[in-house]
Amino acid sequence: MSFIYPRTTILPLVGLTIALSCIFSLSLSAEERWVEGQHYQVITPPVAVGKSDDVVVTEFFWYGCGHCYTFEPMLTAWGKQLPDGAVVKPSPAVWNDPMRMHAKAFYIAEVLGVKAVMHPVIFDAMHVQRKRLVSRLALRDLFEDNGVDPEQFDNAYDSFGVDSQVRQADARARSAKVSGTPTLMVAGKYLIETRGAGNQTNMLEIARHLIEKELAAR
Repeated sequence: MSFIYPRTTILPLVGLTIALSCIFSLSLSAEERWVEGQHYQVITPPVAVGKSDDVVVTEFFWYGCGHCYTFEPMLTAWGKQLPDGAVVKPSPAVWNDPMRMHAKAFYIAEVLGVKAVMHPVIFDAMHVQRKRLVSRLALRDLFEDNGVDPEQFDNAYDSFGVDSQVRQADARARSAKVSGTPTLMVAGKYLIETRGAGNQTNMLEIARHLIEKELAAR
């Protein structure tokens, strides 16, 4: 004997089936669109990103990079829409002495608790005001102009903690074999470069896809 579902039961079941089909289709579409080895690379061995239960999206950047300057507002807006369990962490690239100086500026701002203010200020100083910021004095003046006590700046500049973080950032980028900026790394496992992704918007879409993949696996 066949069983006939009441109409009130059929409609929710149909809706659930459609919803699940859509989710599966979207997932399949993302898997087919973003191809490992073409649009992003797998990092072997994975790069340590610190002790965290979150899926960490590492942004390798340089304050002097024009592409990083245009990418920053996109990344900031995107980062605010990430699901729980995912977080963006900038990591300055360090390939020469000027970049090392700029990496110090990033970690000085972080140590002094003024990163939210100074991060965009440093970008603006280099790309709008055309300042090179390659000396201690130039950086100190910029920080002082934005409310940071010069003595606090000097203490942070000379600190072992800041130097250690700069060295760790350098090691992180080298371990990931980063060759340009901006570059994204997801969970220390996947590297997304502009060249492979095609453009900066695609970089963020690929990162979101990999984040969801990692969250689902956890």
